[in-house]
Amino acid sequence: MQPNSETAFMQTETKLQRWERRAEWPLAAAAIVFLALFSRQVIAEPHGSEAHILWAVDWAIWSLFVVDYVVRFILAPNRSRWFVRHLLDFAIVTLPFVRPLRLLRLIVLIKVLQKAVGDAFRGRILVYTVSGVILLIYSASLAVFDKERYLPGATITTFGKALWWSITTVTTVGYGDVYPITNAGRVIAVLLMVGGIGLVGVVTAALASWIIERVAEEDTAIQAATVAHVEELRGEIRELAEELRRRGDVDHHA
Repeated sequence: MQPNSETAFMQTETKLQRWERRAEWPLAAAAIVFLALFSRQVIAEPHGSEAHILWAVDWAIWSLFVVDYVVRFILAPNRSRWFVRHLLDFAIVTLPFVRPLRLLRLIVLIKVLQKAVGDAFRGRILVYTVSGVILLIYSASLAVFDKERYLPGATITTFGKALWWSITTVTTVGYGDVYPITNAGRVIAVLLMVGGIGLVGVVTAALASWIIERVAEEDTAIQAATVAHVEELRGEIRELAEELRRRGDVDHHA
């Protein structure tokens, strides 16, 4: 009975992994389209038929992520544990004001860039960090600009100010010249600050890893040089001993 349960578990897990692999690129393409649509909606504010078309496509893209979430939830071997571990995905498909977080699907494209950099660990860290920060800043700027620009007393009234605010927030500088006044804007600010702290941690960890690696390489080189020098001395001692032995033999026969 137990082997059958383990076999069923492996089959279910395989189905989930197969779905995630097949859905990865289509969802990434959907995220790119959403980025373009969301940018157009926020910055250009289209009206008439264009606005209706963009709205319909936007909802169609959102439905794709809802379907993906439901399928992955059904295929999960342990649904309660999977739900707890994917609360962000749940928020992405349920909470309207965090819908821009669907852009996190672009992590697939970051993996493509990673292949160009190579398999070095620091190379992956660099690509993930740079791409993730650019995506975070841009999507947060769009979101906060969309929520803040027309409110009385708002300081984020242009997309340029939104970009400035996102950059100062993600770097944890926070000049205070522009700031959100809505709850949604404050949530976006918290996410940006957490992202900024995470960025500092990633850079610090990568730098520490590089230093440790360089020190280890130098220690290895020193140890190799020391071993080679010792072996050289041993060889010279053996040659000297052999020379002394031959001289002793010559003196003895003489």
